Amino acid sequence: MSTDIVPFTIAVSDTELEDLRSRLRHTRWPDAETVAGTDEPWSQGMPLHFAQELVEHWASGYDWRATETRLNGFDQFRTEIDGLGIHFLHVRSPEPNALPLIITHGWPGSVVEFLKVIGPLTDPASHGGDPADAFHVVCPSLPGFGWSDKPDHTGWGIPRIAAAWEQLMLRLGYDRFAAQGGDWGSMVTAALGAGHPDHLAGIHLNMPIVIPDPNTMDSLTEAELSALAGFDHYQQWDNGYSTQQSTRPQTLGYGLADSPSGQMAWIVEKFWAWCDCDGDPRNVISADELLDNVMAYWLTNSAASSARLYWESFKDLDLREIAVPVGCSIFPKEIFRTSRRWAEQRFSDLRHFNELERGGHFAAFEQPELYVSELRDAFRSMR
Repeated sequence: MSTDIVPFTIAVSDTELEDLRSRLRHTRWPDAETVAGTDEPWSQGMPLHFAQELVEHWASGYDWRATETRLNGFDQFRTEIDGLGIHFLHVRSPEPNALPLIITHGWPGSVVEFLKVIGPLTDPASHGGDPADAFHVVCPSLPGFGWSDKPDHTGWGIPRIAAAWEQLMLRLGYDRFAAQGGDWGSMVTAALGAGHPDHLAGIHLNMPIVIPDPNTMDSLTEAELSALAGFDHYQQWDNGYSTQQSTRPQTLGYGLADSPSGQMAWIVEKFWAWCDCDGDPRNVISADELLDNVMAYWLTNSAASSARLYWESFKDLDLREIAVPVGCSIFPKEIFRTSRRWAEQRFSDLRHFNELERGGHFAAFEQPELYVSELRDAFRSMR
């Protein structure tokens, strides 16, 4: 197995883009939802008018080449780890004492989520920050996502990804590093903390997975009651995608691999559900940015391969105690939220815990300034 780190450039052909536009123009639409005009127009899923507006923009107004150029403006590479080619952005800070940091996305995210925060994280002096808070940033695409390879056999769940991330950072020459993540990135980062602590300075999570402490059920705070209500809503109304992807990802893949409109709706509906956006994700993430993220799935045909992470990982969730230094940022529209006292049951060295006033699941995408500030504050005591 080669350990070479090979420069990588995204180069989508004109033929692929024309095929996409043709498919979009020939979308066969379903009938409209029967809740149109009510106070819950999204209660059956993405409204027809919203989907048609976004697809029309995608077909006639959206410019992939601008995003391709932006992505290629960052140093990108691929390397083989445990038999699988891994794609990643690697942006070194100009500050010699910068802390190496690996940031992991989740589903339905991608490395696109982090494009607005890489500059402030790597070069704080140029963005109104303190040079002492600088990071060398590594942003990999999860296996089966984006421009990483798709596993062709079972076994690529969270523990294996965490082990691969440790090898990636060591291969890059970082003997001591930090890790950050939300969604599945939170699970990978926590798995690094639990199973690979030797080289870790610490971790930061913006969706920490913590079991509510049963001893607190008779004295729940307002925030804890809200968190439990949010989880109950998720279980009743919001986890159909998860059930499908954790049980029959292949079946789902046939439709999403063939229909860009379907792939878009499957992804963007979650931005409506999980963003702090007042009912329209475009209020916090532009239509172009939403489509940039969808393109990371469409262009790489990774609907099925990304969904398999659920099939692989829900079978054996690791909720072990974590002893390395931990920071947690709790955004109000996050799917799963925790309180400090619940978090302290899992994280024995909780260095940073902050409940923010705005923001949701896609923190770096929605609120890049708050996200950067949280990482700077959290890791300041771990350097």
